[in-house]
Amino acid sequence: MSLHHSGSPASPGLPILRVAVLGAGTVGTEVLRLISQQGSELAHRIGGRLEVTGVAVRELGRDRGEHVPAHLLTDDAERLVREADLVIEVMGGIEPARSLLLDAMAHGASVVTANKALLAQDGASLYEAADAHGVDLYFEAAVAGAIPLVRPVRESLAGDRIQRVLGIVNGTTNYILDAMTRSGASFDDALATAQELGYAEADPTADVEGHDAAAKASILASLAFHSRVRLADVHCEGITAVTAQDIAAAARMGRTIKLLSIVERIEEEGGERISARVYPALIPDEHPLASVAEAYNAVFIEADAAGSLMFYGQGAGVHRPPPRSSATWSPPRALACTGEWGPANPATQSSSRSRSTSCAAPSTSR
Repeated sequence: MSLHHSGSPASPGLPILRVAVLGAGTVGTEVLRLISQQGSELAHRIGGRLEVTGVAVRELGRDRGEHVPAHLLTDDAERLVREADLVIEVMGGIEPARSLLLDAMAHGASVVTANKALLAQDGASLYEAADAHGVDLYFEAAVAGAIPLVRPVRESLAGDRIQRVLGIVNGTTNYILDAMTRSGASFDDALATAQELGYAEADPTADVEGHDAAAKASILASLAFHSRVRLADVHCEGITAVTAQDIAAAARMGRTIKLLSIVERIEEEGGERISARVYPALIPDEHPLASVAEAYNAVFIEADAAGSLMFYGQGAGVHRPPPRSSATWSPPRALACTGEWGPANPATQSSSRSRSTSCAAPSTSR
């Protein structure tokens, strides 16, 4: 059995796009809800209907709500991905996610993933597999919450030369620093408030130590500069050492402290290299990134021809639907616009489409 849109379950006469979903947590559940509610409309726009053939989970017996029908649940993820046309991976972790995605692509399926840790650690093997098997690899949801960033960068800016990308890509740390700035709270008090409101995990280590932002910096560098940048290549500092006194001192200098992921081209005597780093940076108050509040994300791009561009949207938190579900759902929706799947590999791709928002350029200091 499979999942169709409730308003038009059969969509007769249209070819089927078989969809396998790996994981049924918060994001996976919302993706299934979107398929159920919007699948029929999309089917008529693209000339094919999305049919969820299964949802791979670790615990078959758990009730996962109305949008995850029990008959779709399976613990045989290997079989599921081999019989799919499109695999949506929201299970997280390195393994078995990596092996399942490689297997899916080897059997002709395109892949959508929100797995930033996997892309940062071993994205190269996934990009190469997508190229080798002639399928597509989408990872919009792995970079900056709900912000539609990947397609504009690799398509609209494909003919431009990006020099620098500065990103607030972790909503948890931005919420904490913003709370410290607005109220004068200590780091510990701001973190406790973030946890109470659902903006921070019970164990916030990956966020506050900068690991999450570093993984995204690795992906941003690969995307912006068509170069493979590993997570180990990213310099990483978190925000745990930032004090209320640091925030106040920055304010007296007309600066705001933000945890930035910065990737840029560095010209040296021997040629060019790519720098990728994450740290609490002092941003001039007039810079657009300084005004990004609460748990929002923003990415600021400096390019030769386009100049300065900024993308802004929701990051961490208790949104309904969660921001990443929108970005995870965007590749199937993209079929409605393009009629086909786009290029897979950010290190080799180049085409052109889309538009972004213009902003003024800045400098940042430590």
